[in-house]
Amino acid sequence: MKLACLSFTDKGRLLGERLLALDSDTYKMEHFPNSETPGGIKEFLESSWSKYDGFIFISATGIAVRMCQPYIKSKDIDPAIVVIDDEGKFSISLLSGHLGGANGIAKSIGDYLEATTVITTASDNRGIESIDMFAKENDYYIEDLSTVTRIVSMMVNNKRVGIYTEDGNLINYPNLIKVDDLNNIAPSVEGIIIVTSREDIGPIDIPHTILRPKNINIGIGCRKGKEVEIVLGAIELALNNSNLSNKSIRAMGTVEIKKDEAGIIKAAEHYNCPLEIFTIEDILPLEDMFQKSQFVKDTIGVYSVSEPCAYLLGGKPILGKFIHKGVTISINK
Repeated sequence: MKLACLSFTDKGRLLGERLLALDSDTYKMEHFPNSETPGGIKEFLESSWSKYDGFIFISATGIAVRMCQPYIKSKDIDPAIVVIDDEGKFSISLLSGHLGGANGIAKSIGDYLEATTVITTASDNRGIESIDMFAKENDYYIEDLSTVTRIVSMMVNNKRVGIYTEDGNLINYPNLIKVDDLNNIAPSVEGIIIVTSREDIGPIDIPHTILRPKNINIGIGCRKGKEVEIVLGAIELALNNSNLSNKSIRAMGTVEIKKDEAGIIKAAEHYNCPLEIFTIEDILPLEDMFQKSQFVKDTIGVYSVSEPCAYLLGGKPILGKFIHKGVTISINK
């Protein structure tokens, strides 16, 4: 995380210099004393708000609140804000404690300074794992952040909360009920966390939040020069036909001869997922497992591309072979 330490007093400047010792692979620290920063900290924040993952104010909490207020937007994109008094007695997580990482930063600083760490998020103070941290640690995409608050409120009040999960990961909550079938949720369950790559989960008549696991692997082949719009259209149709969310794509894979296809490369960038390249030698031993195309064999040296690439990425076959406008898609999960 790239962090900016902001100080306003002489004692604060000295404390900020001490905090540079925390610079590591985890935290990249920079220190900006108000008196030595062109235009002061106020102008610095205006130009740098989006350039840092977090800001550490060595100041009164009120100063941090007033200076940050114009830039605060949403908990999923706001940077971490931590406040330390210039005596180094308290390390306070002020904003974006979970997703932004402020709680962890405040604790690291508190431990280093032997200061009192102040964390006020209700779930942490009850020893309950928050849903947003559960999602972050397991690389889940939160489908609708607004639905999380209702379930967290239930957890804070010790309500019976269910979890339906495709990967077996369970959130740390003492009153958790494991649900195996979304069509048969026990009446005692008051709200539910749903970890699934299924796009349509059917009607759920209790409060719920959906987390998307990264468990979909896509094998892909295409005719030369296919535009990214056509490639994306093929992927979306394949996912829709399989009732799968594009937020759950873990990786895409293709054969080495297609490694420079702009449409495939841009599609992987669009979904923010890695593109794995497999050699002819990787695929040859698998040829008899899948449907064969003599045309493909004559063109690139193997009978098929999408199905063996999906197989090599891992998972169980969901969609064997889907062809759309010269693009071939296979999906494993």
